[in-house]
Amino acid sequence: MKKLSWCRASMIALSLALASVSLAAAAPAQVAEMSVGAASVEWHASGAQERLVLTVSGPDGQVHRQSLDAKTAPSFSLFDAAGNRRPDGNYTWELRAEPQVDAATRQQLAAARAAGRGDAVAAELRQSGKLPAERVQSGSFAILDGSFVGPGLKEERAPQAKPQRSMTPITAADQVIPDDLIVQGSACIGLDCVNNESFGFDTIRLKENNTRIKFDDTSTGTGFPANDWQLTANDSASGGSSKFSIEDITGARVPFTITAGAATNSIFVDSTGRLGLRTATPVLDVHINTSNTPAIRLEQNNSGGFTAQTWDVAGNEANFFVRDVTGGSRLPFRIRPGAPTSSIDISASGDVGIGTASPSNKLDIECSVSGGAGCVKVANSSATGFSSIEFADESGAITANFGRDNSADTFRLNSINSNPIQFLTNSTEHLRLDPDGDVGINCNNPTSDLVIASGGGCANPASSLNAGATAFTATSSRTIKENLEPVSVPNILERISAINVYKYDFINGPKDRLGLMAEDFHQVFQHGSDKLLNGQEVEMALWLAVKELTTQNKELTERLATLEAKLAAEKGQQHP
Repeated sequence: MKKLSWCRASMIALSLALASVSLAAAAPAQVAEMSVGAASVEWHASGAQERLVLTVSGPDGQVHRQSLDAKTAPSFSLFDAAGNRRPDGNYTWELRAEPQVDAATRQQLAAARAAGRGDAVAAELRQSGKLPAERVQSGSFAILDGSFVGPGLKEERAPQAKPQRSMTPITAADQVIPDDLIVQGSACIGLDCVNNESFGFDTIRLKENNTRIKFDDTSTGTGFPANDWQLTANDSASGGSSKFSIEDITGARVPFTITAGAATNSIFVDSTGRLGLRTATPVLDVHINTSNTPAIRLEQNNSGGFTAQTWDVAGNEANFFVRDVTGGSRLPFRIRPGAPTSSIDISASGDVGIGTASPSNKLDIECSVSGGAGCVKVANSSATGFSSIEFADESGAITANFGRDNSADTFRLNSINSNPIQFLTNSTEHLRLDPDGDVGINCNNPTSDLVIASGGGCANPASSLNAGATAFTATSSRTIKENLEPVSVPNILERISAINVYKYDFINGPKDRLGLMAEDFHQVFQHGSDKLLNGQEVEMALWLAVKELTTQNKELTERLATLEAKLAAEKGQQHP
């Protein structure tokens, strides 16, 4: 009997030793040791890391987060930032060690991400050892009666009650039933089960201070799954969590946990497979129901070598938004309730429509506005800088921009690569600004500071003006004209003398001007408009007047010559 007991004890000890070795090998490396003091909990990290990120979730739903350099020990105080004592209850913590990644590896990862190969390159670097594995540790502690309860105590399994005998006690042997076991009633398993246990509706009851159900797979054949699992109710250490977990025993991980106090229908899957979070009646595949701003957090930590970044996607009565948590909780994207259909609409071809469901360009804006409202606004809240729309070439280099220069309070159009600035209608160029400053209107090759041409181009009727000139230079060749007919205006001098020159002020315009009245010119010459003066027509009237004066001067000169000749002849006759 003693020999058999010794063999049995040896086998049990050996089995436990092998099990502990197996679990130790599978368990991930611990990030830190937690110590509980009178007023704070501290974590003392081991190993090499660049930063430590501590997240603590409390029973009131508040989340406390610290991001610290590797030299600073994370801690959690009994009092919040306002000096108020934190509420009693269980607290769950997670400590993540951000690995040390050299600058060259980070640059390689950033370039790979930009090229769309981030995941593949990260896997290669991890396999080569240049990218350390992620290290994360989690646990819990409690606050009870205003004080921390740490994990210093561990609840041991209660001793099994043994019958009292007058003789030397004999331990009952384990029962082995080499057949099916059928219990037509309920079963209670655990050290705290009692005779005449009241089961209620329970079919199987686990009853003691540490309850676990373990699935120990003994498969040994090649290719057969052999992972061990466990259902665990509550931590066994003081200050631990009241929770229900599914544990991966072989992998030393806890992939699923529900903590005590979770709301009814925290996770609900209906008969169609729809998932409800805080609702038993999910309407769509995933349905989140809460009283204030249902949201999804997307958090990328930097344990993979990429830059850490956190985004929130959320919505409430004020807006649907995307929040850049890492960038100071800015809201770069917002949609207000009541926004019309197709406020922003991206077609299958990638065209973007604003206010239209059928964009036909890379950006189509369709708006119905009234009361002087604009359709597109480019603004800059800074008193300096340039509120602009920019244009880039295929390399991304900016080639032109236009907008408002806030510093000078001016509007400007800028061609950065020294190309001309062109304005076209239906592929026809109507205005050009050359890099040297020449301006062409209906002229694509201005050779003067300003050239105004007909729709036919610079070679057809055009006028030009250079700096310092007082009048336009106009094309006037017979080769570009037809239906030529000389103009004759009788009594031109009398007509011009009938037109007065006035000193005047424009109504709501320039003051103290000199000029003619269009009505007077039109009445005398019966040409042009009675509201507009054509400068060339005024010049032609003066030209005709000069011609008339020239004719009269010629006649007078001839008469004078005749009279002088006659007078000279008469003098010669008087003095032989």
